[in-house]
Amino acid sequence: MSSLTQCVLINRYTILQSQHSYKNEVDDELEFNRLLRSAAILVVDDEPGMLNFLKRALEDRCALLEVAGSAEEAEALRLRYHFDLLLVDIRLPGLSGLDWMGKLRERGVQTHVIYMTAYADLEMAISALRNGADDFIMKPFRTEQMFLSMQRTLMRRQILRENSLLRLQLQQIQDDSGLVANSSAMKEMLSLAQRAAPSQSPVLIQGETGTGMGIIARAIHSMSRRSGSFVSLNCASIDEEMFEQELFGATDASTTSKPHLSDGLFVHADKGTLFLNEVGCLPELIQSKLAEVLETGRIRPVGGVRDISVDVRIISASTQDIEQLHHSAALRDDLFYRLNVLSIVVPPLRERGSDLELLVNYFMDRLSSEMRQERVELLHKDWQILENYSWPGNVRELRNVIERTLLLGALPLDSLSSEPQSLQWSEPGYPLDWSMDAVERAHIESVLESVNNNKSAAARLLGVSRKTLERKQTLWQSADTSQ
Repeated sequence: MSSLTQCVLINRYTILQSQHSYKNEVDDELEFNRLLRSAAILVVDDEPGMLNFLKRALEDRCALLEVAGSAEEAEALRLRYHFDLLLVDIRLPGLSGLDWMGKLRERGVQTHVIYMTAYADLEMAISALRNGADDFIMKPFRTEQMFLSMQRTLMRRQILRENSLLRLQLQQIQDDSGLVANSSAMKEMLSLAQRAAPSQSPVLIQGETGTGMGIIARAIHSMSRRSGSFVSLNCASIDEEMFEQELFGATDASTTSKPHLSDGLFVHADKGTLFLNEVGCLPELIQSKLAEVLETGRIRPVGGVRDISVDVRIISASTQDIEQLHHSAALRDDLFYRLNVLSIVVPPLRERGSDLELLVNYFMDRLSSEMRQERVELLHKDWQILENYSWPGNVRELRNVIERTLLLGALPLDSLSSEPQSLQWSEPGYPLDWSMDAVERAHIESVLESVNNNKSAAARLLGVSRKTLERKQTLWQSADTSQ
């Protein structure tokens, strides 16, 4: 290779490296500007000149800017607004910046902070790090230095938030039932789900327990064009007092279980899908607020003073008859009509005759591999038992049966006994000689079981107050003890 050729190649490589470096710098700058435009910032400094300097540099570039001359004034503002970043002078009149942040950290407040000081030493730097400082900037500083420090901090905040979302997704246990289908009922249902996927309209899924409504919801999200995450919430498992915080988030001053700011599931599902399982268990107040969110696309965290725009598609599901919930006023008109844009009914396993063999083989192959157990070959009589069984727990129950089959080496016949309905039972399912009190107790206990013993949810479905429900349980316990 000639010297001229080598020189040309080296120059070309140098140019490409420079272009790549410049592109990265431009991308970082664009990302920083995007993050800064949506950030709320609090500046705390007792020097009027520094406050004016930072105010001029930041107020037109960020979503919200507040300034304070002392820690006490800053704390009052912090309780009023949610701030993404604090710029805090270490030496303040009265309570110092370090002491103020130390008190916040003790209370669990994790707001990102950049310390400013003109009197830095090693001991002060160590104290700042212990207080969770994101960065440390020396006075006097230029605007470029401040923006570079803010860029590092806001981008680190973004990474931490994305990691938090990933952890949330990992905690959501995905049912591995699969979408194994050959029956006409399932094919028709899946075709409807496929047509619904590209739209932004809410989808309401109905079916019995164990039919895989969560899997259908996740499949609709996967087939959609939405770039955000799939986030799910079982409405029957949340205490009534925590619903609003769980969905919309909360500011420091309003949280009851955690003192720092918490993002709600709407924020985590932004640009994605929020799956509300057992939507009929939503409290009436939350139903009203959810209907408003579906109308406006905006949420307000508990204790917040400003709305947040979100782009979230709602997929809801219910094992209860949604029309019955609506007619009984358990589901508000405004929410019912917004959720019930497209209804998908998942057929129970007993109506999917041709799918049974496919599902058995699917679970047998998958679970035998996962459990490292030898596959159990079923006999003709085993298949007859499986086909004659009513499967009240649907696909979820079938999976459990196959898992027990692999553990025992044979089909667990004791769990598949289908006893014929006795003639002594009345149409609703209670013996005709039962008293009204006995029927009431059986029905209430059945509803409690259907919502995982969530008393608030059960009370809403029964149309009584939680106190009434608890009073009846206390009476039953007293009667049982006295017998």
